[in-house]
Amino acid sequence: MSRQLHSIAGGLRSMEAQSLKSKQTQDAQDLIASRVLAMTGVLQTTLETNELIALFARELSLFVEFDGIDYHFETLPIAVNLGRRHKHSCSYQLFVSGEELGKLKLYRRQPFKRAELELTENLLSGLLYPLRNALLYYRAVQSALIDPLTGVKNRRTMESAVQREIELSKRQARSLSLILLDIDHFKRINDELGHLCGDQALRAVAQQAENTIRNSDMLFRYGGEEFLIVLSGTDLEGTRMLAERIRQEIEKLDIYPGGGPQLSVSLGVTQLQQTDDTASLFDRVDKALYLAKNNGRNRVEVS
Repeated sequence: MSRQLHSIAGGLRSMEAQSLKSKQTQDAQDLIASRVLAMTGVLQTTLETNELIALFARELSLFVEFDGIDYHFETLPIAVNLGRRHKHSCSYQLFVSGEELGKLKLYRRQPFKRAELELTENLLSGLLYPLRNALLYYRAVQSALIDPLTGVKNRRTMESAVQREIELSKRQARSLSLILLDIDHFKRINDELGHLCGDQALRAVAQQAENTIRNSDMLFRYGGEEFLIVLSGTDLEGTRMLAERIRQEIEKLDIYPGGGPQLSVSLGVTQLQQTDDTASLFDRVDKALYLAKNNGRNRVEVS
């Protein structure tokens, strides 16, 4: 069963089984309205989407029995899955003032009754505005961490992430490796084809690298045409092999219809040593990249 929910924050749905004129129905409506108001106050205590959905699930469970709840937003990497999925479900596409807020789905063993669905919709009205605030907060945080051109993490994020990974690697005695990638002859692309084509190359390289690395690896735009990949728990040889695979995948790209320069990249690889700090680690991976470019480009070098 699927039901679509638009913004109902301005008013509550009536309970169909009773007349609105009856005192019993009015009392029920007043009770729901007061509960929605109280629930909204609870939900406004957080701007974290995961925590918000968990709080809503707790509040909803006081009135409607369910075994699991899912929330996701298709255009954002946000997904919350709580409890268990069962055969019967009801889903709601959430909107407020015409703005899409994602999809929420409830599961349980037995079918949902009409009165339960109406009550759920009423209670969902208390979720809409806190959810919109949480999504606005998420986008604001992401915009501060993401390079707007390529969609990968930016240098500001990189600096704190690398420092954290170095500390964790030393504390837990695990491998940490870096790949520094540079697009070959990038200035020529800009000069001959224009900056729009240069931007296209940056996006294509970032996407191909993102598609090649593991989910646990971190890709950052280091600056200009350079990207950094941080690999936790990967030794030097494993990192070199991944760098070579990235090089090969990028070499396959054909992004300029009607002819244009063949994209290629040079990559430097290094591994954290016990005596390293951030500066020495970056210095060594930079030297490895210099070797790759100095030795003919479109290759991987290790330092």
